Amino acid sequence: MLDPEGSVEHKPTSSFPKVFLIPLAMLLAIAALVLLAFSATQQKEPDFYTFKVVNIRGKLVSLEKYRGSVSLVVNVASECGYTDSHYKALQQLQRDLGPYHFNVLAFPCNQFGQQEPDTNKEIESFARKTYGASFPMFSKIAVSGAAAIPAFKYLIESTGEEPTWNFWKYLVDPNGKVVKAWDSTVSVEEIRPHVTELVRKIILKKKDEL
Repeated sequence: MLDPEGSVEHKPTSSFPKVFLIPLAMLLAIAALVLLAFSATQQKEPDFYTFKVVNIRGKLVSLEKYRGSVSLVVNVASECGYTDSHYKALQQLQRDLGPYHFNVLAFPCNQFGQQEPDTNKEIESFARKTYGASFPMFSKIAVSGAAAIPAFKYLIESTGEEPTWNFWKYLVDPNGKVVKAWDSTVSVEEIRPHVTELVRKIILKKKDEL
């Protein structure tokens, strides 16, 4: 078609050929997927210290404060046949090794034999007055079955060991990984060497960093 001047009319053309648009969109989509995959791998893998729990006074607290130290997590009860021997030994362990490199973390539970029937206030008073318990205590919870709190579900999944009675004990390393679990029949004194070894490693590591 000729314009009034007699020259050929030229239609405007895109400066960016359409043939490149589809491959460019595909590249952008792939880049986005790669970025998402990378972000997923960078997310922190859960461990025991990533959980939050309610302490014996009813306050929500993070277990993150115990990272870098060894923890012995125990489901305690006030009216069990194991109560006296375990509370005495747990407090002795806390006194000998805690609180900077080690802590007993006590979780009252009434699931087994209904042997922890009292309120949190009464449980704490009993433990502090009767045994001088100085280790951290938390609100009464369920430690097994569907009602178990997430922190205990993590302990169970990590070890394949689910509490079937009071005073099960889970040893957690400074990174929040579960080392081993013991049932009620295993005394605290039998566990002490495992705890002591982990604490010794922390102390040696800190000395090397000086």
